[in-house]
Amino acid sequence: MLFDHGRTAIRGIVSLLALVAGFAQATQVPPEPFEESVLEETVEISSPGRLVLFSPVREVSNEIRSASLARLPVKGKGQLFRVLDGASREEALNHYLRRLRDRGATVLFECSGVSCGGSNVWANQIFDQSTLFGSNRDQNYVVAGKIDENGKPSLTVIYTVKRTNQREYVWVEQLEAPVGTTIPGLGTGGSRIKGPILVPWEGGITFSFDWTTTDRRLINEWSATEDARVVLVSYSELEDDESFGDAMKRAENAAESLTRLLTKTGVPESQQERIVVGPAVVIPNPDRQGNRVEVMVIQR
Repeated sequence: MLFDHGRTAIRGIVSLLALVAGFAQATQVPPEPFEESVLEETVEISSPGRLVLFSPVREVSNEIRSASLARLPVKGKGQLFRVLDGASREEALNHYLRRLRDRGATVLFECSGVSCGGSNVWANQIFDQSTLFGSNRDQNYVVAGKIDENGKPSLTVIYTVKRTNQREYVWVEQLEAPVGTTIPGLGTGGSRIKGPILVPWEGGITFSFDWTTTDRRLINEWSATEDARVVLVSYSELEDDESFGDAMKRAENAAESLTRLLTKTGVPESQQERIVVGPAVVIPNPDRQGNRVEVMVIQR
């Protein structure tokens, strides 16, 4: 039985059967392997909720925590490569970054060393590859995305690590999602709407924002044209001892504070639009909770 992928995506992939049927055969092959490496394992990936991280990872009470993560309906493969003696994982990483640029993919998040979080979490909780457990100081993570001419999004995930035995490994995932899937930094597949980028915040009078250099770079790139609109949607949690009005005011002040920061980074205030939601709207997605500003860029 054949399925119309576009219609399936529009209906929201209402059942697991429709989700599985909505996938075409993977058309985006993994990047060309680093020449000085050997393939040790290939894993087929097909999941209605594959965990992909767009910020550093940490583990709290056996739960994965990350400022920006998503569980995505994807199909693809993961490949484990061992870097040969005489070569390095840094050379391998640069090889894959060049291949991603050649494809026109956008780097959505990258980190290196201890800033990525614990290697044991990446190895065992994220990728389910114990071989990738190595030094926290000697690791890199990159996730890049692209939307093809048919509106289908794809992701490439690269993780490199050096183990305590000095062997170096590269894990490569090439994933595809149905048309209409929302991916942080890529949106839903429409070329005009980019995002949302989730920016958690803390404070009440002064504010601090948990966002990365990659987040700021993406927002600046997307809003580079004068007719682009940067939309800041500000949410707040209703605390036990505060009124609804006070929670709304905190959300409003957080949005204004982020507006000033974006202006300093090169996004004119005239291009920005603030929408204050506060605690008035509850989104059931567990990845979109708490005090945060969701930033989208609408391009004409």
